[in-house]
Amino acid sequence: MINFWDSEVWSWILLFAVLTGSLLVGNTLRRKIPLLRESLIPTSVIGGAVLLIVAAIYKAITGEVMFDNAIFGGNGTQNLEIITYHALALGFIASSLKSSDKPVNKKRLTEIFDTGVTTVSTYLLQGIFGMAITIIAALTLMPGFFKAAGLILPFGYGQGTGQALNWGIIYEKLGFQGGGAFGLTIAAFGFISAALGGVVHLNFRKRTGKLIKSTRTDGSDYKETVEAPGEIPMQESVDKMTIQISLIVVAYVIAYIIMYILGSLVGEGLKATIYGFNFLLGVVGATIVKGVVGLLRKSGLMKRQYINNFLMTRTSNFFFDFMVVAGVAAIRLDELQSYWGIVIIIGAVGLISTYLYLRIVCKKLFPDYEEEQFLMMYGMLTGTASTGTILLREVDGEFRTPAADNMVYQNFPAIVFGFPLMLLANLAPKQPELTLGILIAFFLVMNVILFRSFIFKKKDKK
Repeated sequence: MINFWDSEVWSWILLFAVLTGSLLVGNTLRRKIPLLRESLIPTSVIGGAVLLIVAAIYKAITGEVMFDNAIFGGNGTQNLEIITYHALALGFIASSLKSSDKPVNKKRLTEIFDTGVTTVSTYLLQGIFGMAITIIAALTLMPGFFKAAGLILPFGYGQGTGQALNWGIIYEKLGFQGGGAFGLTIAAFGFISAALGGVVHLNFRKRTGKLIKSTRTDGSDYKETVEAPGEIPMQESVDKMTIQISLIVVAYVIAYIIMYILGSLVGEGLKATIYGFNFLLGVVGATIVKGVVGLLRKSGLMKRQYINNFLMTRTSNFFFDFMVVAGVAAIRLDELQSYWGIVIIIGAVGLISTYLYLRIVCKKLFPDYEEEQFLMMYGMLTGTASTGTILLREVDGEFRTPAADNMVYQNFPAIVFGFPLMLLANLAPKQPELTLGILIAFFLVMNVILFRSFIFKKKDKK
């Protein structure tokens, strides 16, 4: 018999209350403290940092882990990791369910494709530097250190908190003690890098007078549509938001079924990897749901449009905010005592290499809106898509350039070209040096594709 006063009845509610409360505190601090407001650090990161500090104080006083207290069910830290895991996939699904009726010409297709290739190239660059650092550390200063740990850099910087945690836990099962906390910390450093690099860049460009007011290069104006013609009303027999959540859950269940089938066909070693692809298979589930909805609309069985882009954007942002605040709060500082030096080195190298590489790419391939594309990509590839949007708004508040659209539509080419990186992440613990060599070769190939117009033009002239 369930007693409604038992802790297990309230533990999840209390955990969510703490997370939402920290978001409110973080938002207040960001609004009231000029340094935080100017830093462009997302509220979710500030809220997570507040919980991290409170948990550290609690541990120092009591010697216990705050989130593993009985009021959180005795396993709150694990539940934070579960929230981070699911929120990543749910956010991707909500973003993928959005539709677009905008015409795309050949030039825009090329820019979107190049954005996706740039995303993967940056993952590879981060992986190369991360792996090189941890391999060198394991061979010199830190004998026995997990050589593949550096490959968490592109997951933490390029893909965010959820994937950093996923691979940290996978590596933890393969012998990397504190791998989950390591991944979450790298992701947190990513947000700091996004804010630090973005603010320094913006201030420098403003002082030198090199930031020019944006104008949309395709001649159109950007305006977020709350409700498009032909959609179901906001409130009827069922609320419009309820429909959006239902579609997201259906897509996630489809992803789970795919993961369950694939997981039952492979050994235990690959099972963790398949379930680590929950966000990718979530996109597959969203694509299936969108396809079914499209077929029903074409057949006439469905008269109105049920998917609302505005609400899907709000929902995806909600999931990503929760992912970040839960991920930062789940960091166990005590598990990183011997890793701080290498974490700081990897974080700093990740910041510098990502910044310099994207400056070169955006200057060469996106000359019409170089600053906007750079800030969007730098924010996205050190934090999340939301971080990229925050930086982009500083120079293109009305999204007049195609940079925001590039960020949305580049997901497909990025997934296609980025999938091999996921496979290499499995090889890395077994063959770290070979993995590093493959990463370098893959990076060179991707850059030939990326700079194809310059490379082959030069060859023609000869």
